[in-house]
Amino acid sequence: MRLTNPRRRRGPSRRTWAGPGVSRALGLAFGFAADRVLGDPQRFHPVAGFGQAAARLERPLYADSRASGAAYTTLLVGATAAAGLLAERATRRHPVLHTAVTAAATWTVLGARSLEREAEAMAGLLEEKDIPAARDRLSHLCARDASALEADELARATVESVAENTSDACVAPLLWGGALGVPGLLAYRAVNTLDAMVGYRSPKYVNFGWASARLDDVVNLVPARVCAALTGVAAGQARESVRVWRRDAGKHPSPNAGPVEAAYAGALGLTLGGTNSYGTYAENRGTLGDGPTPTVADVRRTATLARRVGVAAAVLAAVVGVCNGRGRGWG
Repeated sequence: MRLTNPRRRRGPSRRTWAGPGVSRALGLAFGFAADRVLGDPQRFHPVAGFGQAAARLERPLYADSRASGAAYTTLLVGATAAAGLLAERATRRHPVLHTAVTAAATWTVLGARSLEREAEAMAGLLEEKDIPAARDRLSHLCARDASALEADELARATVESVAENTSDACVAPLLWGGALGVPGLLAYRAVNTLDAMVGYRSPKYVNFGWASARLDDVVNLVPARVCAALTGVAAGQARESVRVWRRDAGKHPSPNAGPVEAAYAGALGLTLGGTNSYGTYAENRGTLGDGPTPTVADVRRTATLARRVGVAAAVLAAVVGVCNGRGRGWG
């Protein structure tokens, strides 16, 4: 005669379902929804606070050497990851709190809605033929020298920036959140922010920013390719997107922006790339795609595609979160 307790036999499966993976997935979904509805926090943005702290720390640590830049990057990313790990461990036995903390972190690090708003603002200015205002506005999207750019070049810069930043501001943080939870979300945003601050090939940062730029390349290797794949699916042009991605991505100097921009070029039927000026230096980004170069009308098309890619990435990240938390009960 077997003496078993049916209630105990059912217990593990119930705990598994309600484990940290589910609360992580819910937090990612709620955070993504908050970004879609609210955009970036308007006051006391934690990412802006991190940027200010990084700028203050740069002053005493700066030296024209890779070693100094590596120490700077390690300190800032390490501290951010440690804070995320403490938050994760403090809440992972409390499902509602864990969901709330994950949602808050997700909302904080995502920039998809703000990116879309910038694209819409650029589209409006270009449609109104307000080129001086559009040149000024481009600085919200990228660091290119826009002083001599006309409407179609401004449109190209916007399309390329939206494509690249869809990976950086949406797909990558969601995937790292699904894989590692709050530490993944916060550490990824720290890496990406430092790359935006010091990861340039300018004389000042070519050495000091080297570690930040290389670390950003590493953490984006997988997300960028996932973003490229989702782009073709979201556009209903998977075959063409993959074809252009495989053929042209290597022409781009960035190992991660190349696949994403090439996938967007194939999905939208455009040709992207060319020589871009960044003030103190110029960069040839190759030619990606087979169609016409972007015009003003393509800016809104790109924003719509980026929104669809973001939704697909949120679903994928939630699935990753559930799978990573499977078997980890709250007990």
